[in-house]
Amino acid sequence: MTDTAERAQVLLKEHRDAIDRLDAILVYTLAERFSQTQAVGKLKAEYDLPPADASREARQIERLERLSREADLDPEFAKKFLNFIIAEVIRHHEQHQK
Repeated sequence: MTDTAERAQVLLKEHRDAIDRLDAILVYTLAERFSQTQAVGKLKAEYDLPPADASREARQIERLERLSREADLDPEFAKKFLNFIIAEVIRHHEQHQK
């Protein structure tokens, strides 16, 4: 292997290691987020509140779009990602209502 190819392998490993660390951060962050939304779902069930809050969801989507632009992340991707998370949260909240 040439010095250039070896250097490329080292750089590739460094990037992949960083990606692996970031994936772990994402997983643990999502777990913490869902822990908080589970608590919200239990409160909503206890006080007979609806599982979904359209105005809160709209504000969150606007906020995420703004944050994604600031972070140089495609706002449409961020919106799709948040919509997926919101749908899962609502599903959990509905389970608490039963």
